[in-house]
Amino acid sequence: MNTRSATLSKATTEIERSAQVELPLSPTFSPLYQQIKALITQSLEVGEWKPGEPIPSEVELATRYKVSQGTVRKAISVLAAENLLIRRQGKGTFVATHSEARAQFRFLRLLPEAGVPNVYESHLLECRRLRAPVEIARPLELQPNEPVVLIKRTLQFSGVVAVFDEIWLPGNLFRGLTLERLAAYHGPLYVLFETEFGTRMIRASEKIRALAAADEVAAMLGVEPGHPLLSVDRVSYTYGDRPVEVRRGWYVTDAFYYQNDLS
Repeated sequence: MNTRSATLSKATTEIERSAQVELPLSPTFSPLYQQIKALITQSLEVGEWKPGEPIPSEVELATRYKVSQGTVRKAISVLAAENLLIRRQGKGTFVATHSEARAQFRFLRLLPEAGVPNVYESHLLECRRLRAPVEIARPLELQPNEPVVLIKRTLQFSGVVAVFDEIWLPGNLFRGLTLERLAAYHGPLYVLFETEFGTRMIRASEKIRALAAADEVAAMLGVEPGHPLLSVDRVSYTYGDRPVEVRRGWYVTDAFYYQNDLS
């Protein structure tokens, strides 16, 4: 065997030997506080602690999960930053709720020129069950033609119509939601969804663009067709990053602006 053949044979042998050795899998590392955060989130998701209720103290949770109080404190800090928990000085930590006054405008970012949120009036136009169109089923992770609930409404600020909303909800989560039930309720929709249907919106993703008002939308908003509007397409999620709402909103921004805080 010549030198070149011997070298190739040796290299082949080394490759075969390497192929027979199983390399250890790299474990996915998760910091301990993240693991505790996940356990607390699971308890929130199954309703062990209801919105507005206090959760056990840091000492109790540390005992329960067999970790240090500092680890629990760090997990709670992350959950508070994500608006899932609320710390109240001298009172403890509570499950966040849409009923909180400071949560009223968390998902409504339209502000008047003065920069102070206005109290708005919601006027219901429609609430009905139908089969999900493809463009709605996809973001809700439903099959086309599965049942959904469609709500149409306008929002008025100081008597001026500023928003027209189309709100799409999974029909299986919102059984019994009717126009009559909505009309009898006075308050933010997210509070109703949370308290009566057990569905809490914890985060949302939005796409925003400017467009000219189509005829139907213009009629709802009391503006001329072609009037410049802000279009906001939102998908809202509950625990487990599960989509539970698609919202299409058209905003008149003549006397308002859309505020988004980045951090």
